[in-house]
Amino acid sequence: MENKDRKEESEKAGKKQEQAYYEERPILGKKGPSKIRQQFSRGMTYFLVVAASILFYFALLRMTDISAGVSRVFVVLKPVVYGFVIAYLLNPIVNKVDMVLVPILEKRMTQVDRARKMSRAVGIFAALILLILLVAALFNLLIPELYVSIKNLVFTLPRQIGNALDRLNEARLDDSTTGTFIKTALEEGTDMFMNWMRTDLLDKTNELMSNLTEGVINVLNEIFNILIGVIVSIYILFSKELFVRQSKKGIYAIFNVDHANMILHLTTKSNEIFGGFIIGKIIDSAIIGILCFFGLSLLNMPYVMLVSVIVGVTNVIPFFGPYIGAVPSTVLILLSDPMKGLYFVIFILLLQQFDGNILGPKILGNSTGLSAFWVIVAILLGGGLFGFAGMVMGVPTFAVLYYIAEMIVDNRLKRKKLPTDTGYYDKKSYVDSGGNYINPEVETENTEGKEE
Repeated sequence: MENKDRKEESEKAGKKQEQAYYEERPILGKKGPSKIRQQFSRGMTYFLVVAASILFYFALLRMTDISAGVSRVFVVLKPVVYGFVIAYLLNPIVNKVDMVLVPILEKRMTQVDRARKMSRAVGIFAALILLILLVAALFNLLIPELYVSIKNLVFTLPRQIGNALDRLNEARLDDSTTGTFIKTALEEGTDMFMNWMRTDLLDKTNELMSNLTEGVINVLNEIFNILIGVIVSIYILFSKELFVRQSKKGIYAIFNVDHANMILHLTTKSNEIFGGFIIGKIIDSAIIGILCFFGLSLLNMPYVMLVSVIVGVTNVIPFFGPYIGAVPSTVLILLSDPMKGLYFVIFILLLQQFDGNILGPKILGNSTGLSAFWVIVAILLGGGLFGFAGMVMGVPTFAVLYYIAEMIVDNRLKRKKLPTDTGYYDKKSYVDSGGNYINPEVETENTEGKEE
């Protein structure tokens, strides 16, 4: 009887071992690597270093082909890029709906997952409806007004310029050298402009009409990509938590713990900087565009909608945006009525002062942490490399790089047991040969305080 029980137990143990071996995931790397494997790993390291150097050399030789291939991949994946951008912009609305709706649904529904999915569906639907309404309202207001403005501009611009030049020619100028020079410059400028209108402008118009079909096709392709991007954004918003978890899982798998935590910290900080800046700047620019529309309507200005759109869109660009939008708008209004052009300049200066000192700080705060100098550097560098998109995205990108550099500097100072606050490093402060921070003014204040 005992032999039978032992036999059954041994059979069960054998089955359990067999089941554990085949069904459970085996633990790799439990024992240390052998000497042969250590030598092989070193050899593979040397080989990979040499192979990477050779590949890097040939990559530099084929940089043009690689750049063309990357551009091709970007064109193919453009709907996905649009989807990520749209999802990023709609994400705050979805989060607000989840914050309000999830607690209500969890009280009324037994299944928590089902309540969250329903809340997410409602949030995405509300965000898309809001997006469609905003786009439809914008086009409904913008397209008719733009059509009328551009039509009037095309038909009346030559006459307005001619009238302005006639007024300047009829102005009383003295017979001095300066007056004669101004008269000659006006006459030659008028002749050159009229010749350009008769010759070059017609050629450019014909060239534009010949390329109109290609332009329409490109516009339709972009619209198609945006529509696909909207569909992609729905899937991204539905599965954003899953994507975050997969990304975090991959980061912890690839990097060691310290580097992984640093990457996750920088990712969170970048999202904070980009989200605060982009969303805030869009809201700020929309408000400025609306205020500009109402202000120009009250002042009875020409090209109200066209100028308001120009001012609102260019206001997305930090620092230089107001000036970029004000210059062409001022020229358009000056050609119609010089006095109204002067009024517009005064109005836009007041509007930008309101934006820069009151509205902008209320909405944006100090989301980037950059001084005015670094903002200018970021805009010039980003605009020179990537155009309009670089001028808009250059500031938050540079803010992230600035944060990383500041974090590295502070970390090195902490290791040397030196203060990290910039205010400590004034003209008289220094670090002695022993690595100690010395500030005579601070020491003097401390000494006087002890004596008192």
